[in-house]
Amino acid sequence: MDLPKIKTLIDFVGRTNVTELTVTEKKVTVRIFRTVGQSATIAETNSTEGEVAGPASSADVSTSVVSAGSTFTVKAPVFGVLHRSPTPGQKPFVNVGDRVEEGQTLFIIEAMKVFNTIAAPHAGRIA
Repeated sequence: MDLPKIKTLIDFVGRTNVTELTVTEKKVTVRIFRTVGQSATIAETNSTEGEVAGPASSADVSTSVVSAGSTFTVKAPVFGVLHRSPTPGQKPFVNVGDRVEEGQTLFIIEAMKVFNTIAAPHAGRIA
């Protein structure tokens, strides 16, 4: 499924009262959902590999960093495509349970062909 089609589906869910939409095309399934008060979220699954691309809404793309008894939620500042690794096939920047340092890259958000690196605001552990 191509990106323009996915963006059209996200826009449709955002403009209507639809709270969940699942579309399968060839071997790719795209599930777009939202809860009341949030913008649309997307999870794309390639049925041959079973990998989930993750949510694409700035309201929902987040990583929790736990540090000395405190929890910090890192939210994407822009709407876009979540990239957990620098390039396809490489290890993710972080996984649940990993220790991170302040400024360490957590994920990348691609918005309008611009890649925005999202870094940890504090040292801690990914929850």
